Amino acid sequence: MAVKLKDVAQEAGVSLATASRAFSSADLLAPHTRRRVMEAAQRVGYDLLTPNRVRTIAVLVPDVSNAVYAAMLKTIQEKAWQGRHRMLLADTGEDPGREIEFLQTLGQDADGVILCSPRSDPTSAAEAVGTTPLVVVNGEAEQAPVVLMDVEQGLRQATEHLQSLGHESLVYVPGPAASWANRTRGRILTELAAQRGLDLAVVGNQSADVHGGLAAAAAVAASGATAVVAYNDLVALGVQAGVRALGHRCPDDISIVGIDNIDVAAASDPGLTTVKVDIEKSGSLSFSMVMDQIDGRPVQRDPVRLGSQLIVRGSTAAPPGPGTRAPAAEARATRGRRPRGGPSIGEGK
Repeated sequence: MAVKLKDVAQEAGVSLATASRAFSSADLLAPHTRRRVMEAAQRVGYDLLTPNRVRTIAVLVPDVSNAVYAAMLKTIQEKAWQGRHRMLLADTGEDPGREIEFLQTLGQDADGVILCSPRSDPTSAAEAVGTTPLVVVNGEAEQAPVVLMDVEQGLRQATEHLQSLGHESLVYVPGPAASWANRTRGRILTELAAQRGLDLAVVGNQSADVHGGLAAAAAVAASGATAVVAYNDLVALGVQAGVRALGHRCPDDISIVGIDNIDVAAASDPGLTTVKVDIEKSGSLSFSMVMDQIDGRPVQRDPVRLGSQLIVRGSTAAPPGPGTRAPAAEARATRGRRPRGGPSIGEGK
């Protein structure tokens, strides 16, 4: 295993930042401190001739097949390539235990770690990664920089948009229960619905993909709501296909809003109204922040929040009037509306 700068720091009894400065900004250190670092480097076999060598960055994602993570990974890989650095990829499969195991193993092999949408708790993640520089994207962290794709503005625009069209009842289709993004999106939507006097139902937690949306379709139809906000675009597209199979038309019978603005959202029929988040910037920023830590440069410790914006397409329209729904939809509508604040309906797989 190649000797890393953190090994030098540990041997010398200094911080990673101090060890990095011994090679890149020696004038900022006291002579005896730099000498201690250099001697430690010799003892552990660190390459003194190429201290700015290729770095290895480990990136962990819950599902590499998800278009959001694919776009983020592409950006990180491009940034890494510019400096001829290496990227190690781990797909945790939405499994917190596997995520912790990857953090433990890759934390030893990599110079830095980018953890995207963690499913494990912050304390366990911090303990697993140890002293290896860490950046968390869309999650919580203990003493590590965080990049958040903040959907509050976009969801505010979405609820305003739906209410302006005449919708009074919404249903939220959540994603994985362990997801910080899911909890945050559900909380924001609940608060916005209460502020605007909208009825909001919440169905059971679903997987963060098309299958999750398909699984939720029956519960969505049973809710009697005229508009859906889904955890992400993939779930929204699954809901769209599922309610269509149940005899509902989008947007004639039910309007649907997703989150992320992945490419397929614009190509669907009808085009999906969605909350756009800055996926590419989250990737490039997280890479820069982990490299800053590796090289001993200061990093912002308060969460960096990237904004969002509603993109309106054909999947949202005015709600149907009496007698204008498709037969299946009209029959379900006679079941009535669920009052505000009622229990969640329909559990997912």
